[in-house]
Amino acid sequence: MERIETGVPARRETGAGYAGRIFKEIQGVIDDTGGQAGAVIRVLQQTQGLIGYLPGTVLMTISRDLKMPLSEIYGIISFYHFFTMVPKGRHVIQVCMGTCCYVKGGQRLLDILKKEPGLEPGGITPDSKFSLETVRCLGCCGLSPVMAIGDQVYRRVKPSEIKDILSSYE
Repeated sequence: MERIETGVPARRETGAGYAGRIFKEIQGVIDDTGGQAGAVIRVLQQTQGLIGYLPGTVLMTISRDLKMPLSEIYGIISFYHFFTMVPKGRHVIQVCMGTCCYVKGGQRLLDILKKEPGLEPGGITPDSKFSLETVRCLGCCGLSPVMAIGDQVYRRVKPSEIKDILSSYE
């Protein structure tokens, strides 16, 4: 299966040139909306695609340029689960904590991930390779416990398999 990247660059550019380029691209996205109603969601999606998350300074720029209160933008971000204000790793690990997965060992998977790469839910590894999320259901209850990395779903995962699964990601 094809793996989906989160948009976080493998080698992050830094400096004024990088920031200026990103802000220019965001400004282009805003300009393309032509002031249409509902454009903010498209702007936020494309911005998150460029950066990998939605930092506060960028949200202030979007608020100013769309002439929209920052509080409304925060309301939209908090309502839709796919928006994040926290950087994510190149590979997002999702551990299902729905009832079936929890009963069949989801918490053990989470405990292993806390130990080995040292991840906490909502956290990111120091090298930005992985981030960890808990989810309520991945829709594979009969194959629990389940975890996903990008669009790859791992079924009936045993704690002893996690190290091998993670090592297959660059």
